[in-house]
Amino acid sequence: MRLFDPIRVGPLELDNRIVMGSMHTGLESGGEAEFQRLAGYFQARAKGGAGLMVTGGFSPNSEGNLGAHAAELNEAALSRHRIVTDAVRAAGGKIFVQILHAGRYSKHKDLVAPSAVRAPINKFEPREMSEADILRTIDDFGHAAELAIQAGYHGVEIMGSEGYLLTQFLCQRTNRREDEWGGTFDNRARLAREVVARARKAIGDAGAIAFRISALDLVEGGSTAEEISACAAMVEAAGADMLTTGIGWHEARVPTIAQAVPPAAFTFATARLRKAVSIPVAASNRINTAELAEDVLAKGEADMVMLARPFLADAAFAAKARDGRGSEINVCIACNQACLDRIFSGKTTGCLVNPAVTREAELAPKPAKHARQIAVIGGGVAGLAAAATAAERGHAVTLFEAADKLGGQFNLAARIPGKAIFTRTISQMAGRIEQAGGTIRLSTRPTPTEIGANFEAAILATGVTPRTPDIEGIDHPSVARYDEILSGARTAGQRVAIIGAGGIGFDVALFLTEQNSRAHEDPAAFRSYWGIDAAITDAGGLAEPVEPRTQHQVTLLKRSDGRFGRSLGLTTGWVHQIELKRAGVEMLADVTYQRIDEVGLHVESEGESRLIEADTIILCAGQVSVLDLAEPLAASEIEVQVIGGAKLAGELDAERAIEDGTLAGLTV
Repeated sequence: MRLFDPIRVGPLELDNRIVMGSMHTGLESGGEAEFQRLAGYFQARAKGGAGLMVTGGFSPNSEGNLGAHAAELNEAALSRHRIVTDAVRAAGGKIFVQILHAGRYSKHKDLVAPSAVRAPINKFEPREMSEADILRTIDDFGHAAELAIQAGYHGVEIMGSEGYLLTQFLCQRTNRREDEWGGTFDNRARLAREVVARARKAIGDAGAIAFRISALDLVEGGSTAEEISACAAMVEAAGADMLTTGIGWHEARVPTIAQAVPPAAFTFATARLRKAVSIPVAASNRINTAELAEDVLAKGEADMVMLARPFLADAAFAAKARDGRGSEINVCIACNQACLDRIFSGKTTGCLVNPAVTREAELAPKPAKHARQIAVIGGGVAGLAAAATAAERGHAVTLFEAADKLGGQFNLAARIPGKAIFTRTISQMAGRIEQAGGTIRLSTRPTPTEIGANFEAAILATGVTPRTPDIEGIDHPSVARYDEILSGARTAGQRVAIIGAGGIGFDVALFLTEQNSRAHEDPAAFRSYWGIDAAITDAGGLAEPVEPRTQHQVTLLKRSDGRFGRSLGLTTGWVHQIELKRAGVEMLADVTYQRIDEVGLHVESEGESRLIEADTIILCAGQVSVLDLAEPLAASEIEVQVIGGAKLAGELDAERAIEDGTLAGLTV
């Protein structure tokens, strides 16, 4: 495999071409205890075979901090950084620290930028930097690079992408200056050149320098393909040893890492960039399987691949790929729920499919002192996680699933455009159970007597069933549950009313309106749908999007008032809202459901009665726990744990379900 061909990056020889890209964990601004957790996190991925890892961003000075108390690379932090680098080196790994100046994205009052232009995603307006500020910042980058080598890092990654300070200088969107730091492209690129040159002077041959370049800005007033290539050549000449790539600014209205983005959707931009330089170039964004990563290299679109969230999902991604165990990789499903959504909410990062992220020591499985006969009842993700974890600890586990296949609600979610990868999570978990010697029994409903007679402990993961709201006419033939529609048991008519606008309501609306779209799986269709110019002829690489066609006329309704999408993910909800708006979905809030009859759904909206003419009315009004076995098992003498949806229905939450299952498997 090309993935495992060695490659030289400046003074470094890397064992393979897999880079674990930079991700903020929420631990970077902490003390020794947080850096101990960071050390465990990175050491696990070094042991897991990553060729190179890059930390979350550390600012070269206080102005560039992401927040008022964010991470800064200074003398006071060196001893904490050595905890991380010592752990990585002990595992035979290599690690860069990312130096990131947030510029106008800083969430504090002392932020600075090339021009006093407020970011649309920030309430603070930046102060325009003076030339003295700029020269001092260049020196600060160089000093931070020098400190990085002293701290034991193998090199630095200079952040010049995603709309942070260096990108802000590069682009006319944010650089309105008329001095020698603005105006012409050569002037706008000057800061990036001088920062790299100053870093090279500071560290010499003691470490490598990566420059994270924006291969595609996806904002008006961004860079053209010609300017991006010119910038790449400039930073190479200034001393960069490799280019890592970023896609889109944080304020872009085109998704770049959500489930709406097809796998390897942006490698066309990296392939073009690669022609402009002689140093290695790493492709990024939505490269989530070993097969896909290998394909990117085989096509010559990049010299290396940079995977970020896939290393959250599976610390051993690289080792499993190297050993031909690709089916065992716990694949990232691009949900953003436990990683980016947490970070943007000021929390510590995690992973929906891997609860152990940043808690490696806490959640490390320990062999059971006494192997026991364990029954896990329910084969959704909570039950799968419990069974796999318990079996890997040495227990004799039998998993019972009433349906003829595993996955539960996750199988339904896999039918939503962009979520087909969910089936990989199910098969990977099932593989863990079988590999650990567990037994899986499908189409089987065990009785309490059977469980009590044959097992020493039971984990009840029987999940949820859709809730039926109390509405007159709810038993009308036009009414269907969401699970019937998503499973294919029922087919929706042309006119559809959806009762409930939580995550499931949005998913069902997307399922109906985008059934015929290939935008979630084909990069060309994705570019057409979202309006991306692959040639990047105009500044930013934007084009006019092609309007979608849908076979369903959908109305999405909810009882509560306020805006739609409040319960959706912070970093993905806006994508779904744009998709449904473009599909012509009508959204009605603060409605009272009156009745259902042969002509449709009668509601009260804004004080007036209204008829929603509908061929099909789909119920997405929540769930209730399935607990028919709970009471009989509680009366038995065996240990019983209730997890996942069976413990708490609410809005379906796979993150909680998998963590519940993992903890149950660790403690049973």
